[in-house]
Amino acid sequence: QVQLVESGGGLVQAGGSLRLSCAASGRTFSMATMGWFRQAPGKEREFVAGLTWSVGYIAYADSVKGRFTISRDNAKNTVYLQMNSVNGDDTAVYYCAASPRLRVGLQVGEYDSWGQGTQVTVSS
Repeated sequence: QVQLVESGGGLVQAGGSLRLSCAASGRTFSMATMGWFRQAPGKEREFVAGLTWSVGYIAYADSVKGRFTISRDNAKNTVYLQMNSVNGDDTAVYYCAASPRLRVGLQVGEYDSWGQGTQVTVSS
């Protein structure tokens, strides 16, 4: 089992920035890919960004390209999501997820382990 703990959420003004962190523990050697998803009220959970630990392949949802950056610190088993130029559409609970597959999947079902989520609220 892999345990994931997100942090860094909060209230941010539109146009501002926020950095989320996801610390992994447990069977971290089984993680090949990490992803960030988000779920807004009344909507389905959607892919935001993902990367593979070893190769460093990265993918983003079109809605966040150019604004969000995913990165990793292998030594700390931590993945980050730097969020810049946020807007109201970015308000959601953000989840970190891990997959043993060496592929940045875009679907919720492709990830086996999930964090508890961290709330991001963008105010206008």
